[in-house]
This record gives sequence, C-alpha cells and structure tokens, in this order.
Amino acid sequence: MAKAKAPRRTLDSYTVKPINKTVKPGDCVLMRPSDPSKPSYVAKIERIESDGRGPNVRVRVRWYYRPEESIGGRRQFHGSKEVFLSDHYDTQSADTIEGKCMVHSFKNYTKLDAVGNDDFFCRFEYNSSTGAFNPDRVAVYCKCEMPYNPDDLMVQCEGCSDWFHPACIEMSAEEAKRLDHFFCENCSSEGQKKLQNSHNTRQSDAKVSSSTAVLSVF
Repeated sequence: MAKAKAPRRTLDSYTVKPINKTVKPGDCVLMRPSDPSKPSYVAKIERIESDGRGPNVRVRVRWYYRPEESIGGRRQFHGSKEVFLSDHYDTQSADTIEGKCMVHSFKNYTKLDAVGNDDFFCRFEYNSSTGAFNPDRVAVYCKCEMPYNPDDLMVQCEGCSDWFHPACIEMSAEEAKRLDHFFCENCSSEGQKKLQNSHNTRQSDAKVSSSTAVLSVF
C-alpha cells in the first residue's frame, strides 16, 4: 500500500542556511539561474511551504523580468536596474535563493542617495504571454521624446520646466553639471530677460519631473 503524502505546511518565514538570511512572504529575493553565466533572477515570495517530513522547503514566487527577457527586449530608456513585475508564477526550492534584494517604486528609486547592488526598481507590470505592459503609456521628455531613464543625466529648463539630455542640446555632461541656469531654445530669449530682471536665482538639478506628454512605448 502506497504511503500517503505528508500534508504541506505553510510557513511564516524560513532561514536560508547557505546565506543565513530569513525570508518571508512579500520579500524580494535573488534566485540562482540554471545558466551560471546569467544574472540572478529577481522574484517576489508569495508563499513558503514545507512538506512536513524534513528540510524540503519550497517557495511560491512571482517573477520579475529584466527588460532583455521581455518580448520587446531592452529599450534605450530602460534603466540598468529596471525590472517588470510579471504574471509568471513558479515554485522553486528555497535553497536556490541567493540573497535578499529590494525592488523600489520608480519614484522612490529616483530619490535614493546611492544605489546598491541589491536595489532594483519597477514601473511596469508585464504579461509574459502577450508582451503587454501596464501602464502601456508613460511620460516623455526632451527633444528626443523618450521616457525617463534614471541612469541618464538630465537638465531642466527654467522656462517650460521640461527636461533635456545634455547630448540632445549639444552639451557635454560636464558642461551640464556646471550649469547654474538653463533655458531651452524655445524659452531662451524670454528666459534670459526674466533672469536679468530677477534678483532670485535657483540651480536646476537632474531628477525626474512630471510631464503631460505620453508615448505608447511597447
């Protein structure tokens, strides 16, 4: 007579011995890829289960996809630490967890003082079957009308408040960093007059800002 399968137990947390880290549902983790030449997979733990007989612990995860793993591939505006929250779920051995990581919202990621190796950001959900994204439209900036890439330096026009890549306005990154004021070519004449008549000065900084322009990106 065949033995009955031991009931699986749901765990509130689990300590991964090889890395001596405790994980729990809701945590984001790095998981060992089958191909050692590839970077670690990024996943969000949904559930942790034990088979009730021993150390066989498995995690139910929801995968984050890197841009190059998506149907459309990596685009110019994708950040180096960008990932997409997919609809792809899987169950893996807890022993394949290589470490914990943090997947920030896009807004919070742009506010980080320093980006560590375990910091990522997500601004899209991804349908792994159709290649569709949510949202499917995103704000665009600069003369090139590209979405914001947090890896790229941008300068803000004090007239229209739009943001520009230095290369798109024939300026080097070093020159852009030395700017105290900047007006784009559309605002230049009026902006210079306002600047001359103003006793207040402010220095622009290179960070993301909202825009009403949108682009279908996928």
